[in-house]
Amino acid sequence: MHRLYEQEDIAVFWDSVKCRHAKRCVGASPVTFNRERRPWIDVTKAPAKEIWQAVSACPSGALTCVYTHGIRVTLDESGLKSVAYDGDKVIGECDYHITPDGWVIYHTEVLPEYGGKSIAKRLVYKVIEKAERSGAEVSATCSYAVKVLAE
Repeated sequence: MHRLYEQEDIAVFWDSVKCRHAKRCVGASPVTFNRERRPWIDVTKAPAKEIWQAVSACPSGALTCVYTHGIRVTLDESGLKSVAYDGDKVIGECDYHITPDGWVIYHTEVLPEYGGKSIAKRLVYKVIEKAERSGAEVSATCSYAVKVLAE
């Protein structure tokens, strides 16, 4: 299971397959990471610095985080894509189609001047999360999405 938790300053990625439940995140920021709550991660509960330090303590790599750089990522279900915005400007997207076998991500692109900010990863995670919540399998023909799915 892949999940993306975002706030104004940072985005936290969680991959349940990698999670070994070491609970270092819970110890480092119990208001953010609470196994009794659903969802168990709430990035609005603590300052970004505290969350970043808690994520950095994860020994399995199940938790990672990046700065959002003020970029907003949304899912456009009718358009079958996730879209990244800098203000009102579209700066990236991740396109998928739905087949009887699941969702297939076939294209991910971010404007070159926005490279290196993990925006593409946020775009892919947004699609993966929605597919998984819908009970659908996810695959990719897009080389970047293939890499994210294999991480």
